[in-house]
Amino acid sequence: MTMTIRPATARDLPGVLALYAEFNPDDVPLPIEDAHLIWADIGTQRGRTVLVADVAGTIVGTADCAVLPNLTRGGRSIMFVENVVVAAAHRRRGIGRRLLAAAVTTAADSGCYKIELLAVDEAEAHAFYQACGFETRALGFRHYLPRPGG
Repeated sequence: MTMTIRPATARDLPGVLALYAEFNPDDVPLPIEDAHLIWADIGTQRGRTVLVADVAGTIVGTADCAVLPNLTRGGRSIMFVENVVVAAAHRRRGIGRRLLAAAVTTAADSGCYKIELLAVDEAEAHAFYQACGFETRALGFRHYLPRPGG
């Protein structure tokens, strides 16, 4: 299997959306017009890179990386990683590990001092991230907001 890890482009949007639909099957599909507007917004955000794993033109994995400027740690930035997703049919082949390695390289190249991510509260996910060099170092908190008008 020949796989390429690379920054996503506009032509990857349908594949990314299909992958996310597989990962979150209960989500209401995003109207394609809205998806294009959001994708355009992501593309204009300084320090934002959506990495994709591409196998023969099919998107089989993603890692959404956001480098945020920071006024502590000597001004070194922080990277946040979200949506680390690998298609079910392609799991356990090193794709997630390669996506995270690319995220680490991107963070280092961007002068970050750390990478943060949240993981689902499942032992398998925690073992995966630990095997990729991530440590459990903090307790994460979330506050979900209602949908506008809902």
